Amino acid sequence: MDKKNINSNELNGLLNAVSKKIGVPPEQLKKELESGKFDSAISAMNKSDAMKFQQAVKNPAIIEKMMSTPQAQALYKKLSGGK
Repeated sequence: MDKKNINSNELNGLLNAVSKKIGVPPEQLKKELESGKFDSAISAMNKSDAMKFQQAVKNPAIIEKMMSTPQAQALYKKLSGGK
């Protein structure tokens, strides 16, 4: 998944889906993510998931490997409207 291929509508769709899931307004979530903060996302996770997330953020190879899985690609397609 190359971030150059994500258009603003897809990005907004993903932000809206995540914001509904964790109960944070999409604007706040976007602002935090753009500044490299994940406070809202982490606070909505259980302790184990939050620790895994923080490890993944510190190691881009983990994120790349995870996003290349068929499950991640299917989820992305579903959240982005099947594009």
